[in-house]
Amino acid sequence: MGEQTPSVLEGRDIGTRIFPDAGLKIYLAASARVRANRRAEEYRRKNTPFDLETLLREIEERDHRDMNREHDPLRVADGAYVIDTSELSIEQQVTRVLQLAESIFQIEVM
Repeated sequence: MGEQTPSVLEGRDIGTRIFPDAGLKIYLAASARVRANRRAEEYRRKNTPFDLETLLREIEERDHRDMNREHDPLRVADGAYVIDTSELSIEQQVTRVLQLAESIFQIEVM
């Protein structure tokens, strides 16, 4: 599908393995602590029990596994723009991505 029509795709291997020649690659980053807090907030909204330190440990362990796996380890794709979302709201994140798309593709998306 991504080769047939303009697409927005997300995933840990999209820019490195699946579509390494994509016109725009963005790597969204955030500290493990911030990601654990975000996950905890999702669990709170669903009234799902959780332990914050366990969430943090699980995220750190997954990152370590993904970055150190033998095949296609997690990394920033060549030519990708890195956006640290640790201190950004969802609206700010979307704005940054749209600004990049406008700049790269010379189109107005906002």
